[in-house]
Amino acid sequence: MSETRKLLRGSTGDWEVVIGLEVHAQVTSKSKLFSGASAEYGAGPNENVSLVDAAMPGMLPVINEYCVEQAVRTGLGLNARINLWSRFDRKNYFYPDLPQGYQISQYKDPIVGEGEIEVELDGGETIMVGIERLHLEQDAGKSIHDLAPKESYVDLNRSGVALMEIVSKPDMRSAEEGAAYFTKLRSIVRYLGTCDGNMEEGSMRADVNVSVCRAGNYDKFRETGDFKYLGTRTETKNVNSIRYVRQVIDYEARRQIEVLEAGGEIDQETRLFDVKTGETRTMRSKEDAHDYRYFPDPDLLPLEIDPAWVEEIRASLPELPDAKKHRFMDDYGLSAYDASVLAADKASAAYFEEVVAKCDDGKLASNWVTGDLFGALNKAGKTIEETPVSAAQLGELISLIKDKTISGKIAKDVFALIVEGEESGAPGDIVERRGLKQVTDTGAIEKVVDEIIAANPKQVEQVKEKPKTMGWFVGQVMKASGGKANPQAVNEILKKKLGVE
Repeated sequence: MSETRKLLRGSTGDWEVVIGLEVHAQVTSKSKLFSGASAEYGAGPNENVSLVDAAMPGMLPVINEYCVEQAVRTGLGLNARINLWSRFDRKNYFYPDLPQGYQISQYKDPIVGEGEIEVELDGGETIMVGIERLHLEQDAGKSIHDLAPKESYVDLNRSGVALMEIVSKPDMRSAEEGAAYFTKLRSIVRYLGTCDGNMEEGSMRADVNVSVCRAGNYDKFRETGDFKYLGTRTETKNVNSIRYVRQVIDYEARRQIEVLEAGGEIDQETRLFDVKTGETRTMRSKEDAHDYRYFPDPDLLPLEIDPAWVEEIRASLPELPDAKKHRFMDDYGLSAYDASVLAADKASAAYFEEVVAKCDDGKLASNWVTGDLFGALNKAGKTIEETPVSAAQLGELISLIKDKTISGKIAKDVFALIVEGEESGAPGDIVERRGLKQVTDTGAIEKVVDEIIAANPKQVEQVKEKPKTMGWFVGQVMKASGGKANPQAVNEILKKKLGVE
C-alpha cells in the first residue's frame, strides 16, 4: 500500500479514509451566467446586480455562450467527455441571498461527463483521480451578519455569477492526496484561463467529502461499486485553501473513527471548518437530491452543442501542465520533480523558458529558478509576477557564469544585490561597475597560492597526509582574491603545488 494511503490505526483496529471533492470554480468571464451584469470582484454592495439577478417579476434568464465555452474548455482539459446535449434544472431551496428561491443548476444532464487527471504526490508518486462530472450553475448572493447587532444585510453582487462545479470520484485516500488533487485542479483551470483560482476572493473553493471504513472495505467498493462499503460521509463546505483541505480531511477522519469506536454513528451532514481551531462543526443535516425538488428549468432550452465547435475549442487549448512537464524533461533534461515544480504554475513555466532562451542551459536555469529565485520570493512573500529579478536578468547572470566572467559565488552576490534593490539593470553592467569580474590569469592566482602555502607550513603537511583537507587552501585563496579567482584554476594550481592527485 502506498505511504500516502497508509491505514489509520484506531483502538479497535485499522481504518481507511475515503475522500471526494466538489470544487466550485468561478468561470472567468466579464458577465454573469444568465444576465449581462458585471461579474467583476470588488464592487460595492449590490452594484453588480441586474433585474434578472434580483429576481424581479417577469425577468427571464439568457445563457451566456462564453461561459458555456469555458465549461467545455475545462472539460477538455480534464480529459472528460463533453455532452453534446445537456439541460438546466431548478434546485429549490431558500436563503435570504437567493432571491429566486431556487438555483439554476444542472442535475441529471451536465455539460461535462466523466474524465480523469494525473496527480503528483510528494516523493514522485502519481495517482489518477476520476472526474465524475462538471456542471454549470449560478452562484448565490452573500448574507452579512456582522454589520449590526440585530440585522443582516444581503449583497447580491455574486448572485448569478457563473460557477463550474467539478465533482471528483471517491478516489483519494489521504489528506496529502486530497490537497494534491485540489492543487492540480487549480493549476489546470489557471492554465486554461477558465478560472483565476484566487481562493482568497472565493473564486475557487471545495466542499470536502470524507468517510472512513474498515481496512479492506475500499477494495470491496472498487469491486462492486456499492457505496455501503465506504461508510457514511460528511461534507465540509466552502474550504478555500489547500492547507485547509488537508486539515479538514485529517480532522474529520480522526473524529469519525473516534465516534465509531465509541459505539456511535456518523450523521450524514453538512459541516463547517473553523480555521482558528482547526476543527469542523455541524452546520445542518445533509440533504439528498429529492429534498431540492429538481425539475427542468422551463425558461431555458436544453443546450445542444455542435461537435465542430468542441473541436475548435480543443484545437485552441494551451499546452497543459502534464504535457509541459514531459517536454521540460525531454528538452532540458530536467528531473520529473523539477519539471513538475516548474510546470505547475503557468507564469513560473513561462519565466523559466525565458531564462533558458537567454542562457541556453535548462538544468542550470532550473536550479536557479527553483532554488534561489523561489527561495527569495517565498522569503519576501511575493509571487513570480512580482519578482524583482526579471527573466532576462537571471538568464544573463547564468550566461556570465557559463562564460567564466564570474564565479557562482559572485553570481549569488549579484543576484542578492538585485533582489534587495541595491542594483538594477543588466547583470553584466553591475559586474563591471563593482569590479566583480573573475580572475582567470593563472599567474596572478599562482602568486596568491604561493603566498598562502608559504604562510601555512603545518596545513601543507596535513594535506600530504589527508588530501581532502586541501579545501581549506581553496577557501583561503578565494578569500584572498575576494571571491574573484576562478575556482577551477585554483583547484588545479593547488593540486600541482601541493602534490595532490
